[in-house]
Amino acid sequence: MLTIHHMTKHFEGAPQPALDAIEAELHPGRITGLVGPDGAGKTTLMRIMAGLMVPSDGTVTYDALDVARDTQALHAVLGYMPQRFGLYEDLSVIENLRLYADLRNIRGAQRSRTFERLLAFTGLAPFQKRLARQLSGGMKQKLGLACALLKKPRLLLLDEPSVGVDPISRRELWRMVREMLDDDTTIVWSTAYLDEAEQCDDVLLLSEGRLLFGGQPAALTARMDGRVFQLLGVPEANRRQILTGALERPEIRDGVIQGAALRLVLTADLAQPPPESLGGGTGTRMVPVPPRFEDAFIDLLGGGPGGDSPLAREMPVRPDSDRPVVEARHLTKRFGAFTAVSDNSFAIRRGEIFGLLGPNGAGKSTTFKMMCGLLKPTAGESFVAGLHLARSAAQARARLGYMAQKFSLYGDLTVRQNLFFFSGAYGLQGKIQEKAVAAMVDVFDLHPFLAGSAAGLPLGYKQRLALACAVVHQPDVLFLDEPTSGVDPITRREFWNHINGLVGKGVTVLVTTHFMDEAEYCDRIGLIYRGRKIAEGSPDHLKADARTPARPDPTLEDAFIALIEQSEDREAVLT
Repeated sequence: MLTIHHMTKHFEGAPQPALDAIEAELHPGRITGLVGPDGAGKTTLMRIMAGLMVPSDGTVTYDALDVARDTQALHAVLGYMPQRFGLYEDLSVIENLRLYADLRNIRGAQRSRTFERLLAFTGLAPFQKRLARQLSGGMKQKLGLACALLKKPRLLLLDEPSVGVDPISRRELWRMVREMLDDDTTIVWSTAYLDEAEQCDDVLLLSEGRLLFGGQPAALTARMDGRVFQLLGVPEANRRQILTGALERPEIRDGVIQGAALRLVLTADLAQPPPESLGGGTGTRMVPVPPRFEDAFIDLLGGGPGGDSPLAREMPVRPDSDRPVVEARHLTKRFGAFTAVSDNSFAIRRGEIFGLLGPNGAGKSTTFKMMCGLLKPTAGESFVAGLHLARSAAQARARLGYMAQKFSLYGDLTVRQNLFFFSGAYGLQGKIQEKAVAAMVDVFDLHPFLAGSAAGLPLGYKQRLALACAVVHQPDVLFLDEPTSGVDPITRREFWNHINGLVGKGVTVLVTTHFMDEAEYCDRIGLIYRGRKIAEGSPDHLKADARTPARPDPTLEDAFIALIEQSEDREAVLT
């Protein structure tokens, strides 16, 4: 058993403890989820449990071992996969395994048996010679897990192992971890995905270094019984405005878009508002639905961020247009013999959110780079705001904003320098540039960080800065490649408030995401698999395509997986 007793961690110069008098017991044979907003103390707690940090006060013990003093004995029974696992990208899969096996002193016949077991367990056996940098995000995480499992651990610490991983790979990671769990193994899984937290046996919920809840997820979710509803019959064209208005009402604690409906969480002890008063007209109705762990999580932290977007207030209204604002025609990209994107076409109207979904390695980011003019297509063509990206690349790029999948700002520059650099790259100068930068600093609350390096920002503020740099020039089109990967649900809601507000001003958005609840915000989705678009439609349309007698009410994640499986079945028949 892992016991945390009155454990506190101070960092010099910090105004408050990173962890404050934590008390918890983590039992073998169970997976304990570690959740909380950015800066809650999750990674600090993981590092202390791994013996990599020493508590300022209190104790952490695993069985008879003090993790701060008995580090050598602890590491003999520990498996630890940190948030950014240290794979060597220039080494192959098997070379990474050999390196970590050397570090764990695993040799001879034991090494061969362990490699064979882990390669089969993770499905990486066919990819042993592939360089780590050429693996998809999901495969990298599987390799990281394999390295952590080289010596079967009794204590396994996984710090956000599924960040940036598609739903299929996430399910595979969960299957693998569940399969290795036994009565002698204690597993701690830190996650930003609250549907994952709901799958854990127990949960520790941290906020600002304090433990707000410890226990089974169902016990927290049960507190929300009778407070969660779907608002049905909402006019689809007005659903974003209706949600924004609802979130400003005191009776509404939280809310999100679910396809054509709105999911609303009511404030405790306040009367349910009449459905028609929320702006949807007389045809709307409120239907109770079962609460989720995410509803309880947001409620315990004080509710969502409301529906207002200061960013949208800064944006001008774009005139209506019947012509597509973004268009891809038979877009194809080959790298040697490998086809990353094959004959993909789509068109996006003004003020529309179009989602590109697909597994890791499906071709989403390659499509993005071609649409932004950063990568030349092998065949096909793309247009932004009526401008051909091959013939008028500079003019087209001036009309769009791009937020890359990985943090792509300059880490050695300060926050202020990044804002001025990118606004200058988009053509802003003089007082117009100064005014635009000042507006972004206010909108994203960047004042405390202006003189610090971008690399040193907390993750949530890194993403805010990246978005600020993408919209500082008030673009007509916004390309967002996994903009909220790794950030907590409250920060994700802030981002979608901004996106919804921008769309209300006529900005056109192309977005990729692995959060299926975020994909519900899209007007249409293009599902890409193995470089090809295999389905297109609204979230509700895709869910209807995946409906079966055994699965009468599929989630969008169910639809994502079912449509990919159907595509694989079709390919198998053809071959």
